[in-house]
Amino acid sequence: MGNTPQYDIAIIGGGIVGAATLYKMQKAYPSMKILLVEKEAKLADHQTGNNSGVIHSGLYYTPGSLKAKNCVKGRHELVAFAQEHNVAHDVCGKVVVATKESELPFMDKIFQNGLANNTEGIEKITGDQVKEIEPFVESIGGIWVPCTGIIDYRGATEKMAEVALGAQPESKVSLSTEALGFVHHEDYSEIKTTKGDFTAKYLVFCGGLQADRLAKKDGVSIKEKVVGFRGDYYELTEQAKHKVKNLIYPVPNPDFPFLGVHFTRMTDGEIECGPNAVFTFKREGYGKTDFSLKDTASALSYGGTWKLFFKNMSFGINEYRRAFSKKLFLQTLQGLIPSLTMEDIKPGRSGVRALLLSEDGDTRDDFRIEYGKNSIHVLNAPSPAATASLAIGDEIVEMAKKHFNL
Repeated sequence: MGNTPQYDIAIIGGGIVGAATLYKMQKAYPSMKILLVEKEAKLADHQTGNNSGVIHSGLYYTPGSLKAKNCVKGRHELVAFAQEHNVAHDVCGKVVVATKESELPFMDKIFQNGLANNTEGIEKITGDQVKEIEPFVESIGGIWVPCTGIIDYRGATEKMAEVALGAQPESKVSLSTEALGFVHHEDYSEIKTTKGDFTAKYLVFCGGLQADRLAKKDGVSIKEKVVGFRGDYYELTEQAKHKVKNLIYPVPNPDFPFLGVHFTRMTDGEIECGPNAVFTFKREGYGKTDFSLKDTASALSYGGTWKLFFKNMSFGINEYRRAFSKKLFLQTLQGLIPSLTMEDIKPGRSGVRALLLSEDGDTRDDFRIEYGKNSIHVLNAPSPAATASLAIGDEIVEMAKKHFNL
């Protein structure tokens, strides 16, 4: 094929971070030909399309971290994008509620975090004020977070790609196209895929659940591994929907790497409760009994996985019990809304979260993006990556400018 690459940049992975990168790159370099390859038949089919649909405020993240900065910046951009392009969304606000005295010190801590992160409009409220917002919640106080919202993340992802392709007809999104390997030449790379070979001068990897494997295929050595955690949701039945107005979150447990089970009104009017967080035996496994020998062997042969298990042993056992017991799941939900009954909830969908796990079992909390030879790898982009996606896209454009001499 000679030495003229078909594309200037190829993006591997069509979740919201990949689509936001395509959108931002195309905006910054309108004449560039950019390829986005996605192994599924549609965009946003894994973490993006199966997350809780929340536009996060920036309350929980360590001030000064990439998560904190990108969450707040990305949230403003995402809401503006949704308004401009008619993506279903609603900035409806949420309450974070404490149900016992022992939670108050950590609630104060996240409130201070929120102030440091410029989470606008937050205020501490009493249990009675919580009831004015969410009448069925029993609490001893909380935080009102007016800038949190909900959005259709699949719709947002598809719209970002559509706008980018509209700006440059020679760019392309190739679906059902799995990247199998990469061959690097002096001034371009070949991408071997299930739909033949593509060539590009530079590569950007936004592989989510497969980020570590793609890095290895690209010759980037990383010590950590991605480990998947499945989150199961229940939905409120029609008779119970009136018990939740918008979003209700517990005070997260500082010792556990997830935010806890919460209530979320979705853009389609459904109300979800969840998710729990259980180790999954298949990275892209959404069923409780899904199993992949390769994924399980990969996770369980890694010391970091066991260290995480031992650190969180009692949490892990409880989460597993809840995954298989509607009654236990309901008990957790009743901690926030005591009047819920077994008839009020029905099983919903599941999502899988990718955590880049270090060898000592640390869940590598911050976003992490690294360079390969002619490539950029988004290695870790857990929540709030969807909220922060457009800000992450900006970061990648800046990195590409320097690393690729654009």
